[in-house]
Amino acid sequence: MNCTALPLLLLFTMNISAHAQANSDDARLEHIILGGGCFWCVEAAYQLVPGVKSVVSGYAGGHVENPTYKQVTTGTTGHAEVVRVSFDPEVTSLLEILDIFWVAHDPTTLNRQGADVGPQYRSIIIMEDEAAQRPIVEASLNEAQKKFRAPIVTDVSGPAKFYAAEDYHQNFYRDNTMHPYCRAVIAPKLEKVRAKLGQ
Repeated sequence: MNCTALPLLLLFTMNISAHAQANSDDARLEHIILGGGCFWCVEAAYQLVPGVKSVVSGYAGGHVENPTYKQVTTGTTGHAEVVRVSFDPEVTSLLEILDIFWVAHDPTTLNRQGADVGPQYRSIIIMEDEAAQRPIVEASLNEAQKKFRAPIVTDVSGPAKFYAAEDYHQNFYRDNTMHPYCRAVIAPKLEKVRAKLGQ
């Protein structure tokens, strides 16, 4: 073999191996779509959770294709502000993901979280694998209800198209911790999440 070709062969083999590992990791992940008010809050909460590999802010649950933030804020698209959480079930379970959900927002207020009002801010769980996830979601909701005096009004539904939000909405808290909304609204919610996680 030509010696000059050996480094190239090794590099090619390493790239194939890394690609296979990435595909294997992706195949192991589970996904669920969650909404609990402003997606900046929910995104920041799940970025604290061990085993969560990605959190993408976006829109789901409505009838408008490829919605924009401006459209969703009108409350007429049917979409909610949500995040798509991808997690490693060998590190954290769906039940643990949902335990954080009930802490990170108030699931008893219909179409609102604090000053954020409208159907786009509704509490919502969208299952991507309904057969596997529904029993866990229902058990979690029933257990969570014991901790609230008012009825939980979370909208629970099967698979729905998820649309990623505009780039400036991604990692919003991480990139804008001094923003007034981050300091006044998100930071206190994160303290509750950290307490739940024992951080």
